[in-house]
Amino acid sequence: MFIKNTIKNKVEAYKEKTIKTANDTVEALFKLVVICLILFTLIWISVFLYVVFYHAYVPSLEHVKPVNLQYSPCDDFKKGICSFPEAHIQLTKSVHILMVGQPYKIALVLEMPESPANKELGMFMVCGRLVSKDSSVVANSCRSAMLKYHSTLVRILSTLFFAPLYIFDTLDEKQSVIVELFPNFEEDQNYPVTDVYITVQSYFTEIYSSKLHITAQMRGLRYFMYNWPVLSAGLGISLIILIIMFIATLSWWQLYGPYREYGMNFSILYVLKHFFLFID
Repeated sequence: MFIKNTIKNKVEAYKEKTIKTANDTVEALFKLVVICLILFTLIWISVFLYVVFYHAYVPSLEHVKPVNLQYSPCDDFKKGICSFPEAHIQLTKSVHILMVGQPYKIALVLEMPESPANKELGMFMVCGRLVSKDSSVVANSCRSAMLKYHSTLVRILSTLFFAPLYIFDTLDEKQSVIVELFPNFEEDQNYPVTDVYITVQSYFTEIYSSKLHITAQMRGLRYFMYNWPVLSAGLGISLIILIIMFIATLSWWQLYGPYREYGMNFSILYVLKHFFLFID
């Protein structure tokens, strides 16, 4: 009888131990799943907030718009053009395309043939005018431009060297003339630029095509976030996670902290006050 009771007690003890171990394992797995879900949610919220901040804070690096120059032709008795080539470029129909407070470089790129007329022309003026939606002139600028000079010897050697490309129309005898109209333009919040007007102040300029380049001159944090996106994303997401965890911890402490049990006069402001006193 004694042996039977001993065996029964050992079986019951083993059974209780097994049940407790199983319950502890299930509880541990449940806690692990909850922690994983919380971490997963926290990471995705941080990623979402960083992406929203990136698109709101970092502008597009460059806007390129085609420039279609137009002019008034002369009558039948006089060949050529009888007005300066002009163009109207509509940047946007909405309010903003440029970011307020961000410096931009606005330049006109002219594709010009190395023709005798352009070589004899020398310098010419290019003017630009930035206009807001209500037709207010935001900025004016005029800059001089010309083809890059090449001596006769350089032109002959270049022609001989690139002759096969010229013959098969792979390469053109042209130059890209960059006219920097606004080197450091900043958008005014009250008068956002929606249109650009371009005037080439010469009757004899020969132009293949032209484009308007608006390039953001990024500095500081914007420069870092744009040029090192992976590193900045890692640091930014980690910082957001820490901020969310800090706020969640303070909120939990405010609701369920030990001051409830011991009657301490405790609040988030109390913690922050003593935290800054500790730093000082």
